[in-house]
Amino acid sequence: MKEKPNIIHLGGEHTVTGSCHLLQAKGLNILVDCGLAQGDDSVMPMESWPVRASEIDYLFLTHAHIDHIGRVPELIESGFKGEIICSHATKALLIPMLRDALSFTGKSRQQVQYLEKSVDELSWGFEYRETFSLKKGIEFKLGNAGHILGSCFVWFKFPLKAGGDYTVIFSGDLGCSNTPILPDPDRPDSCDLLVLESTYGDRNHEGRKSRIEVLRKILGRALDDGGIVYIPAFSLGRTQELIYELDRIGTKVPVFIDSPLGLEITKIYSRLDSFWDKEAKELKAKGDHPIDFKNLYSVERFRDHKRLLEMDGPAPVPSSGATGQAVIIAGSGMCTGGRIVDHLRHGLGDPRNDIFFVGYQAKGTPGRDIVRYSQRPGGYVVLDGEKFDIKARVHALSGYSAHADQNELLEWVASMPEKPGRIKLVHGEARAQKVLGKELVRRLDGRR
Repeated sequence: MKEKPNIIHLGGEHTVTGSCHLLQAKGLNILVDCGLAQGDDSVMPMESWPVRASEIDYLFLTHAHIDHIGRVPELIESGFKGEIICSHATKALLIPMLRDALSFTGKSRQQVQYLEKSVDELSWGFEYRETFSLKKGIEFKLGNAGHILGSCFVWFKFPLKAGGDYTVIFSGDLGCSNTPILPDPDRPDSCDLLVLESTYGDRNHEGRKSRIEVLRKILGRALDDGGIVYIPAFSLGRTQELIYELDRIGTKVPVFIDSPLGLEITKIYSRLDSFWDKEAKELKAKGDHPIDFKNLYSVERFRDHKRLLEMDGPAPVPSSGATGQAVIIAGSGMCTGGRIVDHLRHGLGDPRNDIFFVGYQAKGTPGRDIVRYSQRPGGYVVLDGEKFDIKARVHALSGYSAHADQNELLEWVASMPEKPGRIKLVHGEARAQKVLGKELVRRLDGRR
């Protein structure tokens, strides 16, 4: 039926990054996410899009990670003047995330300020679980996706001339249950079409419920020889979860957040405590702030970052008065840039050091190469065009993924009052989509 919305995937259809989906219905052009590709992933150039940026009426943002919002400035520069719709928390996180991304583009201060002002003026925050109206009788509702603070899935309802409605859900990135600070994902309504992420569609996270104990044990072993633990982490979401859990296990060594953006986002997280889960709220009410503790140190200035690089084994730890062992959390999470690259250049060759990977590593990223080649004799990684041997111990802690695993994806879909009329898998590699597709058919078989 021609009345049904037409969906064109402009990015993220068969990849994990670069999410961007065009939904056309009733003469309107609705974009869901507009993200940058990372690693070997690619997106359709805007000049090849079936519509001009100026013809897009609405842009929905499922959350504030760069692979979902990173091309918004380009969209505005190309003529977009529509409304940007997101949750209230995403609205608060949008400008800091984009400002950081723009700092690597070579744009002038005036250009960056113009883009920030444009994003701020065009964007609107909306409540979860309330229905709102767009033009032409189209309605939408945001559900909590539990991926990061402010993340949402989007439910659309399109009235049909013949009577009835056609409903579509874009899952965005779905999170896991029992994630620190975040409420569990909302149960979705039924829909005619579900556009579902599939990042971990072919696997399940290990030790999700016991991950604090796993972290405690691995961290203890890693620090026994006086080395340094490096944790590449996304500034938004993962950094705050790590702070929370390092506090819960009573970490005695200094923990350095060597990420200006991570520190800014952590401050915003603190202000957005009304969106926290019950446990985090109760901790704060008791005087135990969930994302702050005694041995936590901020590394904001670049000169302090340089001093931190000089720390080696039992040498004094800058500004803390402690010596030797330390945990350093820095971005980017896939080691594609940021201060973590300096730390890896400095510390990869020391067998006393350890690297904890706590998030997905896309194909073509240094993080993916470090995880892969650390398992081979003579393994190395190329950083900024220079080869570095991997002698530090490397650990991939899958229990820290912010993405729902296969079981959680299946359970989320199965929780719908009725099974969806059709499912389109996106945001995943080929194997993940194939395996998840088969499991969805098996799990939903027999449901009405």
